Formats: sequence, structure tokens, C-alpha cells
Amino acid sequence: MRKTAATQDAGLIPGQPGPRETETMSDSVIPGAGPTPARPATDHDPVPTAHRGAGPTPRPGERPTVKLREDGPDDPPRYAPEWLELREGPDGAARSNELIDPLRVRLANLPGRSSGLVIHDLGCGTGSMGRWLAPRLDGAQHWVLHDRDPYLLHFAAVASPRAAADGSRVTVETRRGDVGLLTADVLAGASLVTASALLDVLNREEIDTLVDACTGAGCPALLTLSVVGRVELTPADPLDQEIAEAFNDHQRRGDMLGPDALNVACEAFAARGATVRVHPSPWRLGPEDAALTAQWLRGWVGAAVEQRPELREPAERYLRERLAACEAGELRVVVHHSDLLALSRPTDGTAS
Repeated sequence: MRKTAATQDAGLIPGQPGPRETETMSDSVIPGAGPTPARPATDHDPVPTAHRGAGPTPRPGERPTVKLREDGPDDPPRYAPEWLELREGPDGAARSNELIDPLRVRLANLPGRSSGLVIHDLGCGTGSMGRWLAPRLDGAQHWVLHDRDPYLLHFAAVASPRAAADGSRVTVETRRGDVGLLTADVLAGASLVTASALLDVLNREEIDTLVDACTGAGCPALLTLSVVGRVELTPADPLDQEIAEAFNDHQRRGDMLGPDALNVACEAFAARGATVRVHPSPWRLGPEDAALTAQWLRGWVGAAVEQRPELREPAERYLRERLAACEAGELRVVVHHSDLLALSRPTDGTAS
């Protein structure tokens, strides 16, 4: 396998990618231009089909942000950067700070910690996980950003954090490749594997591949914002539960695990001897999040109708009323997620 990559100093990132120096799973090609935004929903499309950038639901056969199966080299991005930008603030507010302390303890006791941390961010998107986590960890850090989308990789590298919690230097490297090919060898020397909103778009085999790679490399994994299948809207509507159930079924299309992925991942890590901790990380969306809520609603309802076409007529009324309440500042939404911290047994035999 040919190995190249773009490696950049996060403190000195220019507007264009840096030189190719280190190993990767596949060629790193990072153009300077971003992807074309998805077509916005209009009054003529009251219940849009789930489409790129519209929210948390891909079209059938698509995977958001990370494409795990081989396609052509010119695959379009799975999420528009506009959607990822909208959700970054609520994502950061939702992620569990309670898992950071046990993670810090593990990282502080890693062999070779004095040389700095090496953190692999899987399905990095525009890099929001690094911007959230790097300033919460002490010591020099080198982030390895993995994604299939070269445009998102470029955005992630340009906007990566420059300093750790204690002011230590943060550097970044991009790797364009398939997370489904992840192995313990790819993670050799890794201090931590992290990902955000990834588990629920994987199937059982892909989760086993991810877990095998992490436990085989003996490194902890922090996997945040996995959907768990529960949504609360205030004020309530009689159609809420039916839409939620249809959406959850849509998330399980094909062989994806959707809201079942978190439990599957916990069981897989535990079966391989890892210590597993889970903590809730719900989105709590209010009037200040109206733009995100509106986009999420379109994707959520659109996926439900795609799964159950007989819902289209009542769903059109439902979506119109929900969007109106959102615009008026009268709608609040809780989208439940959970974060997973898996502390694998170090390969040198030290205690976990």
C-alpha cells in the first residue's frame, strides 16, 4: 500500500496544505475549495428527502462524513460544512466532561508520555472534536485526522487548535482513507482514538474492526455523541413518537446499527477486556439554536417519511407547525446521545 500524507503544524497552518511527509492509509489530496452546499428545503418541499447537509440523516446507501465502503475517488462529501458548523456549539455543550478526568488519568500514565500524545480522530469532519478536546488535555499533542472527504480534511487542518490546556504545542496530520480498513498497525504508537457521531453509522462488522484496532493497539477510545433513539420535543405533539420510531427504523436501514450501535460497541470493548464507561450527552436545543433545530427537524422528519411513506400527509402538517414554533422561539428539543470511554488494556501489560 502506497503511503503519503499532508502533515501540518497547527500553529503555522497556511491557507493551503503543507508538504507530504508521513504515513497514511491512502493518498491525501486536500484542495483549497470547499464542497457545494446542499440545496436548502423550500416551501415546495415541505417534507424533504434526507439529503446532504440537511441534518443527521444520509440518503439510502450514504454514510455521513465518513464513507466506509469503497466508491469512486470523486465521492461527494457526506455532510456539508454548513451543517457541521451549525452543530459544533451544541455538540461541544453536550459532550460529557465527566469522562475527561478518567481519560486524563489514563493518558498521564501512558509509557512514553513525555514525548507527547498521538491522537487519532476518526471521521473528523471539519475537526470539531479536536477543537473541543485538545484544549482540555495537557501536554504536546499530534492529531491524526482521518476522513474520506478531502474537503473536510482541509477545513479540519486549517481550523485545528494550536495549543493544549497547558499551552503545549498541537500539530496535525491528515489521512484520507477508509475507517473500515483500520487496524492495530495503523494505530501503532497511538495514545488515544476518538470520534464524534460515528458509531451509529457503522454496522456490526465495522464496530468489531474499530474495537479490534483499539484494543489491539492498547489505546483508549473516546467515542462521543452516539444517538440512542430518544427525542423529546416541548410542547409535545401526538405524532412525535411515530416520527421518532420511523426515524430509528431508517437509521437501521441496510446493516447499519443506528441507535443500537452504542450497546454493541460497549459489549465488544468489554468482551476484549476493556473497561467501559458511558455517560449521557444530550443536545438541548432552545430558541438560541433555531437554525440547527430547523435543519435537524427537516432531516428527522424527512427520514421518517422516507421510511414510512404513508406518514407524508400528516408529516407535512407536523413539520410546518414545528418549524413555525421553532421560528417563534417556542420549541425546545432534547436529542439524546451518549459518550463512550473504553480503556483498553495497554499492550505493555500495565494496569488499565
